Amino acid sequence: MNSMTGFGRAKLEKEEREYLVEIRSVNHKYSDITIKAPRNLLYLEDKIRKSILNRITRGKIDVFVSYANYGVEGKNVIINKELAKLYIQELSELAEQNDIPSGIRASEISKLPDVMNIQMEEDSSELIWTELSECLESAIDNFIEMRAIEGNKIKQDLFERLQSIEKNVDEISNYSTGLVEEYVVKLQERIKEILKTDIIDQARLAQEAVIYSDKCSVEEEITRLKSHILQFNKLLESNVPCGKKLDFLVQEMNREINTIGSKSGRLEITNLVIEIKTQIEDVREQIQNIE
Repeated sequence: MNSMTGFGRAKLEKEEREYLVEIRSVNHKYSDITIKAPRNLLYLEDKIRKSILNRITRGKIDVFVSYANYGVEGKNVIINKELAKLYIQELSELAEQNDIPSGIRASEISKLPDVMNIQMEEDSSELIWTELSECLESAIDNFIEMRAIEGNKIKQDLFERLQSIEKNVDEISNYSTGLVEEYVVKLQERIKEILKTDIIDQARLAQEAVIYSDKCSVEEEITRLKSHILQFNKLLESNVPCGKKLDFLVQEMNREINTIGSKSGRLEITNLVIEIKTQIEDVREQIQNIE
């Protein structure tokens, strides 16, 4: 189980090239990846995204890529000579018209906009991706490791919460047993008290017992609730992303406990229903951060 919150960082140096990749994420309903990379590496954005999606399924993920090439391999210096001549011509005319010394130097002209540019050679693109991919995979490894550590803590917490819920469900089951028998006894006593007679229509009494049984029986809800808890525990032990499935199970568990609450005929059951609803809400908050 992995948390959707995490951070991973990796740095790679090859000859005179340096790569740095940082990945951070928070919880999100779907997969949302934002990549920030140098302008000369934007053509690799799609490959970076695919590499991440191959190993991460969910979360709002921010990826920061930096790259520096301190060598000459893979670089071409391009000088726009025609533009430089135009700059020189205009600057010379400006100096002449205003009677000021021009003193134009080539180094100064090279600093003017668009005169000199560094262009990456096409042949180096594959090399850059190979090296960046290595750095990226290391960052993803570190990122997943951190998410796994956090996910394991969440899993242990959820196990404990599920055990507590299951214990309370068992108590509800115990309290619900014998509700009909208690009702029949109380109904008989009430009839005797009101009618001042020990003669009771047993057929009518049986009919009332059946009607009450239909209204207050929670056996089906308890059975489904225990089934959901069992599925929940199995998903916690699985090795695949299960956040969405767990969210669905929590909704179903909440539906069943609400039904039990509406049928509740005893204060003890009502109190347990309130306790379970609180526990389920805590579980819901926790699973929002599971991948």
